Amino acid sequence: MRSKAENSGKNISFKPVGQFEETRFEKIHNVIFEDSNEASIKVAQEIAALIRKKQESKKNCVLGLATGSSPIRVYEELVRMHKKEGLSFSNVVTFNLDEYLPMDGDNHQSYWYFMHEHLFNHIDIPRENIHIPDGTIASEFVIDYCLAYEKAIKQFGGLDFQLLGIGRTGHVGFNEPGSHYNSGTRVITLDHITRVDAAPSFLGIDNVPRKAITMGIATVMSAKRIVLLGWGANKADIIKKTVEGEISSHVPATYLQNHKNCTFVLDTGAGNELTRNKTPWLVDESLEWNDTLTAKAIVWLCGETEKSILSLTDKDYNDNGMSGLLAAQDCYDLNIKMFNRLQHSITGWPGGKPNADDTSRPERAEPAKKRVIIFSPHPDDDVISMGGTFDRLVEQGHEVHIVYQTSGNIAVSDTDALRYAEISKRISPSEEAQKIIDTIKDKNESSFDTVAVRTLKGNIRRGESYAATRYLGLEDENVHFLDMPFYETGTIKKNNLSEGDIQIVMDVINEIQPHQIYAAGDLADPHGTHKVCLDAVFEAMKRLKSEPFMNDCWLWLYRGAWHEWDVNEIEMAVPMSPSQVLRKRHAIFAHQSQKDGVMFQGNDSREFWMRAEERNKNTAARYRALGLSDYAAMEAFVRYKFD
Repeated sequence: MRSKAENSGKNISFKPVGQFEETRFEKIHNVIFEDSNEASIKVAQEIAALIRKKQESKKNCVLGLATGSSPIRVYEELVRMHKKEGLSFSNVVTFNLDEYLPMDGDNHQSYWYFMHEHLFNHIDIPRENIHIPDGTIASEFVIDYCLAYEKAIKQFGGLDFQLLGIGRTGHVGFNEPGSHYNSGTRVITLDHITRVDAAPSFLGIDNVPRKAITMGIATVMSAKRIVLLGWGANKADIIKKTVEGEISSHVPATYLQNHKNCTFVLDTGAGNELTRNKTPWLVDESLEWNDTLTAKAIVWLCGETEKSILSLTDKDYNDNGMSGLLAAQDCYDLNIKMFNRLQHSITGWPGGKPNADDTSRPERAEPAKKRVIIFSPHPDDDVISMGGTFDRLVEQGHEVHIVYQTSGNIAVSDTDALRYAEISKRISPSEEAQKIIDTIKDKNESSFDTVAVRTLKGNIRRGESYAATRYLGLEDENVHFLDMPFYETGTIKKNNLSEGDIQIVMDVINEIQPHQIYAAGDLADPHGTHKVCLDAVFEAMKRLKSEPFMNDCWLWLYRGAWHEWDVNEIEMAVPMSPSQVLRKRHAIFAHQSQKDGVMFQGNDSREFWMRAEERNKNTAARYRALGLSDYAAMEAFVRYKFD
């Protein structure tokens, strides 16, 4: 892992691609950082340098700006430089990429609101220099408006710098698949996937506008400098298609291959699918092999050849860019070593098997009965992600504690909340219940939930959590609700992790003094709740490191509903019998507000239990295909080792 010092020394200035063998598949210059924070700071520094350079020559600096989660940290750093380093925006002129249509500027989902909240309200930019597409423009005037937007950009001398994000459809701005390379600012109909991705912010896809105003491909391409931000594993597939694929209107971002000064700034998750990272042996046969890379390559080779591990031959290795491995080790030895590694990851005793030789087991035999914390970012991640392991730990007599990090109230629909409020009123009529009912009924698209409504929604999630944990045999006193403050905003946008959040996590760890901790290791969205919750666990454990009990505390990471660890990464695989699969399903069923039209469905329309079962069955099938034992399903974990 690279240090922050190494990251900060990276240069994102444009360089021609394909000069070296490892980048021969790439058609767009890209720089990969360990995390999005360091990358964002580097981008902000480039923007600041451009602003200052323009100031020295008494010229305007014309910036094309993006919205969404990707540029938030860039804007935070620019605000910091303004307040702490005296960076002035007096010469800056901005043009935003897009806006929903129709959309009022005072709507919290508008990009006008976003830009003022994250940037414009905190810097000294002249108000007349801010240009954001008008989401209220009437249809009969929209063509003239779009032409005027284009004209204004040209009147200011064109875009000096264009900041971009990328959607899963490959859109930049709202230039959806099918967009023409000569397209200018215009109205466009949003792709279904784009609307699905926006649904959490709008509390449901039905609330997402179907149209938007966007700069066109030609407008974006006219910028003198383009930087595209890509964060998280959920962007990895589209980044690969854009950087390594053919130019196509089906993936509009591929048009950027023709730009002469374009750089993609990525984190490791977003860059994982690029050939030089996913299969580096295909572009560099002289690379240095280690155990991690070897395991990754062998699992990949099994997939390519459709063979089990022990069936691989010298020819298979040589034909697939892995001859360097054979120079150091015999094929048979490589196969046996990898087979044993995977076999030793399988255990029906996630808390360790008492009175057994644990030399080749994932967990320790002693102490036989462990204190265990399962951190669950939302009040259902525990059973969705590791319900079978949870069940096994309780069954095997460990002292299990479930710690729900957030209330999950934002994911309860108004319909569900109204039903509970009306039931409460019928049971015990009160002014408070009626007030909640009236508040929900009077709610509009710009309204935030009141504290009372949020409390009701949080209690709905609590009740469901107790139903699930009781079903799996856990005592109520072992269920903890942290209600971490960063989450309690009433909106999809959360606060940054605070000292208060970290202290709450530290307190519960210090109180229980566990031998095992399980936490959600989802890194797909660097700004997502799961990642913030994980950061809190990491920081809490770091600060508690000197405590004696921490010497015996191991941290295991699980994945959420959408992703699973690659087989070569898995360090503990817990098999489930068909009956245990059913028990896990019933535990998930207890979370009734998250069934039948869950608010944050993602790009998969199936219910969470269906996704979880498929994922667990696929993990077992992958082990089986590699030549390991046949199980109905498996849950997977990776151990996180602190330095």
